[in-house]
Amino acid sequence: MSIRLKSDESFDAPLTAGPGAVPQTSDGTFRAKGKCSEQVMKSNIERLGPFFAKGKHLNVVVETPKGSRVKYAYEPKSGFFILSKALPEGMVFPFNFGFVPRTLAEDGDPLDMLVLNEEPLISGCLLQVRPIAVIKATQTEHGKPVRNDRLIGQALGKETPLELQTLKLEKKVVSQIEFFFSAYNKLYGKKFKVIGTGGPRKAMEIVRRAIKLWRKKKDH
Repeated sequence: MSIRLKSDESFDAPLTAGPGAVPQTSDGTFRAKGKCSEQVMKSNIERLGPFFAKGKHLNVVVETPKGSRVKYAYEPKSGFFILSKALPEGMVFPFNFGFVPRTLAEDGDPLDMLVLNEEPLISGCLLQVRPIAVIKATQTEHGKPVRNDRLIGQALGKETPLELQTLKLEKKVVSQIEFFFSAYNKLYGKKFKVIGTGGPRKAMEIVRRAIKLWRKKKDH
């Protein structure tokens, strides 16, 4: 797979060394070598539905790996993953972050998914994810609060042990997520506030509502 990552003017963190480093080309872009073209990759992601198989699990596309100082974002127009933001020294993303295809959240973006697996995953990785919870939250910018819920899930593979398939969201994890997003949003003049949590059923309700919003926008 070939992914071209565009550089951001405000980004100054070096990507020439360390885990996940991407070589910089002479034109200021970052390129990862692979086997498929932009159009193939774009068509693959664009045709993905939100549900895997019979609807018990979700399709999730990873954008930002766990442990990364760099936030990547999928750009539907180009089919590339672009550099979005860079975190300050000492601050990293604590989980793998991705999105559920063909959904639309209230903030105008696809539904976010935090994947609790231990290992960092690459941008563009397609996962089969079991939703285990949702953190209901508001994000305030310029004095206007907007719902910005965070789905929590566990990526499953064919060999996933049964004990991992019943993972539950602990209060400690909720506190970690709230702390990270509060600090993260503060960097950009925003406020993040957790207003509640819900289990798998509530998470799926939010997914179905986001699917309806996506279809409504597409029809118009």
